[in-house]
Amino acid sequence: MEPFGGSLAVLLARPDDRWQTGAETVNDKDAYLCNFWRALAHDPEQTAHYANYPVNETDLLARHLWIVNTVRERIQQLESDPDFYDAKVAGWWAWGICSWIGNAWCDGKGPHTLGTIKGIKDTAINSVGVHRSRPHLANAGRGVNRKLPHLGNAGQGVKRGAVCHDLALYFGALATRLRRVRVCGGDWARVVTTGALSYATSVGIFLDPPYQGALRDKNLYRMDDHNISIDVRDWAIANGDNPRYRIVLAGYEKEHSAAMPSSWRIHAWTAGPSMATSTSTDSRNATNRHEERLWLSPHCLNPQPELTL
Repeated sequence: MEPFGGSLAVLLARPDDRWQTGAETVNDKDAYLCNFWRALAHDPEQTAHYANYPVNETDLLARHLWIVNTVRERIQQLESDPDFYDAKVAGWWAWGICSWIGNAWCDGKGPHTLGTIKGIKDTAINSVGVHRSRPHLANAGRGVNRKLPHLGNAGQGVKRGAVCHDLALYFGALATRLRRVRVCGGDWARVVTTGALSYATSVGIFLDPPYQGALRDKNLYRMDDHNISIDVRDWAIANGDNPRYRIVLAGYEKEHSAAMPSSWRIHAWTAGPSMATSTSTDSRNATNRHEERLWLSPHCLNPQPELTL
């Protein structure tokens, strides 16, 4: 169970023989993200068609404006129609994430409206504010045409042929991987109820909420609640002694250490430099990457590595 699914990096990193049995559930409050995973599962070829596009600043801004000002209301159908998805929005949204520098892609919180950007006529009466950003121009700034990760045996095909063909194969491999995954879109608390977690003798729960707003860049997340990590930590502590639950909580050392019970194990790690680190004036983005911690509940497994002769 991943209540804050995001890019599904943890889910996709599970060993191949683990996800073929049992059940997997992911959730995220970001409607664009949920739409992407749903479109990918239903129509990976069409999603890949729209995601395959060169980095172009004018189109990046135009699609950014279109998604923020036109799509936001339509995408809410995800909550009322279980079959709804928009492959065009999914592909353009994923392409934009790979091209945009820093954060704020499609967040609708920036200072600009259609009328404040030179050369664009303001035809929307209630245009939502957007950020204007140039494309990311470092080595990784190649849109979705960068090297694709390997997805097990089904992912071998991404090494063949042209980029569009490779991307379609890769999206197809992702769709196959997600075929049995339940994708929820909404508040995190909806998927950690007793009923939602009752489907197995043991349940792994990975909690990676937006980190506390006072400790990091306030615009780091599109769907943001600056204090949600406190509520998530309280839930984790309250349920940590349940022998069925294997809970992992992600956060900063200074964010949770004082409150975590001594029975929880802690794993320290350092995140790699990010675009936010290099582009933000907030110095905390550079120092916080050394503060990353994972807290593991008492019933998490603790395998010992085999010692060689």
